[in-house]
Parts: sequence; structure tokens; C-alpha cells
Amino acid sequence: MDEIRSFDELLESVKKKEKKILAIASAEGTEIIQAAKIATDQGILSPIFVGDKQKIENICKEEGFDLTKAEILDEKDKSKTSRLAVQLVKEKKADFLMKGKVSTSFLLKAVLDKEKGLRTGKLLSHVAVVEIEKYPKFLLVTDGGMNIRPDVSAKIEILKNAVFVAKNLGIQKPKVSCLTAVETVNPDMQETIDASVITKMAERGDLGEVVVDGPVAFDIAIDKKSAQMKGIESEVSGDTDIFLVPDIASGNIMVKALIYLAGAKVGGIVVGGGAPIVLLSRADTEKMKLYSMALGAVVC
Repeated sequence: MDEIRSFDELLESVKKKEKKILAIASAEGTEIIQAAKIATDQGILSPIFVGDKQKIENICKEEGFDLTKAEILDEKDKSKTSRLAVQLVKEKKADFLMKGKVSTSFLLKAVLDKEKGLRTGKLLSHVAVVEIEKYPKFLLVTDGGMNIRPDVSAKIEILKNAVFVAKNLGIQKPKVSCLTAVETVNPDMQETIDASVITKMAERGDLGEVVVDGPVAFDIAIDKKSAQMKGIESEVSGDTDIFLVPDIASGNIMVKALIYLAGAKVGGIVVGGGAPIVLLSRADTEKMKLYSMALGAVVC
């Protein structure tokens, strides 16, 4: 599989694969149905809308969505829409899951239910896939959406989840930068210690086919010239695929800064469960929703 380096390439790649089924919990949202319409029209997926049937049908009619191309399951209770959508995935009636007009807590409670959820024993983490004009390929940023202050054990699981996404994007041996503010280990900065541990594990082959360096400042990770000016030699410098951030705030700020200041295109999914989860913000655009749907379809 060739490496996918842009969302246009991602959309084209997904179209060539078997069409996936997406279960959307509380789907009565205009942007959600707009994105689902584009994805359906392009042959990327088939949606199952779970939620208030009347509202969903009304929005579909307003947006010109062909109701023969989707299934609607009528359920007005927000907690029940999440459980029903999760059940569809668990019973293999849908391939992956998406959060609609329902709170994240409701959806995750259903996902993490010990008996009826999608637990696998792995840590759930968010991977943001970013396309920016000044970088020649995708940036995978993790974890800016799920784990608040992960310790080193959690960061290892977060990295493994991101590598899984990278491999599904055709990146055979992902290059990883463990981001910190400096390039040296500082006992007062726990993230630098964590980064050095993860780097050593990768060197020993404990993390599989992956190249890791850290602690690494962002300028070193993104720009080879900066590394040269600082006298730093790094195999990942200027060629990083996965940016492992120290905490949720760092990742969230980084991705939003790229969106609002650099016009980045972004899609994101939660992995580590029994199926990908498209977990979006209410402020995410129709395009972001589409990219995230396509991303979920390609990693199923």
C-alpha cells in the first residue's frame, strides 16, 4: 500500500475499498448529515442514523440526502442512542462509530460498558491527522483529545495506537517525535524522562517497526535546518510522522493553532476500542467531519 499523504488521497483510497457502515449516535445535526451525504455520494460509507427519526428525516430532506441510502433507527433518549449505536458495532451490523448530537460522556459510557461495550483491554486514545501546506505529508498528533496527563505507560499505549493508524495510512515505519520543550533530559520535567524511556524502548525493538526520538522540541521535529543549527542529529528531524505530545492541553492547543492560524485540514479518530470512533467537536466543520469519517473507514 502506498503512503497516503493528503486528504484527497485518503478519500480516493477509501473509495477503492469495500464500503463501510457507520453508526451515528444522535444523528440529528445538519453538519453531520451534510458530511454523511458527501461520504455516501462518494461511495465512502453507508450510514445508520440513530436518533430522533422525524428530525433526521427533516434534515435529510432539507439537505437533499437520499433516504434510500441510509437506515434510520428511531430513538430520542440520548443515552439510549449511544447504547444502540455501540450495539450495532458490537454485533457487526456497523463497522465503526460516530458521535452525533450527544455528549461525549454518554457515548464513552456506552463504549466502555464491560458487558455491552467495545472494550478490548487497550487504552482509548485520540489521533488527529493533520494536513498543512508547508509539510509534505500528514502529521499525526496524539493525544490531544482523550487522556489528560498520561504517565509513561499510557504514553506507550497512545503511541502504539497512533502507529496502528499510521500503518493503515501506508506509513510502513513511522517516525515519532516525543515532544517536549527541550532536547535534554531534565529531572524537573517529567515529559523529558518519559520521552527518553520511550526512545530507549524503541531502540531495543520493544515497540516494533518504528523510529522514535525524544525528548525533542517541536522545531527539531518539524524542521531539519533547525536541528542542524542546534547541532542535533536526528533521524526524525524534518520527517516526523507521529508527534507524541506530553498531555492533552499540548495536543489540543497544537492542533487548533494549526487549524486557525495555518489553515490546516484535520480529521480525527479515537482508537484502542473494538472499532474506530469518530469523536468530534461541535465546532468542527462539515469537511472535518468528512475527513474523520474517511479516516475511520480506512482504519476499520
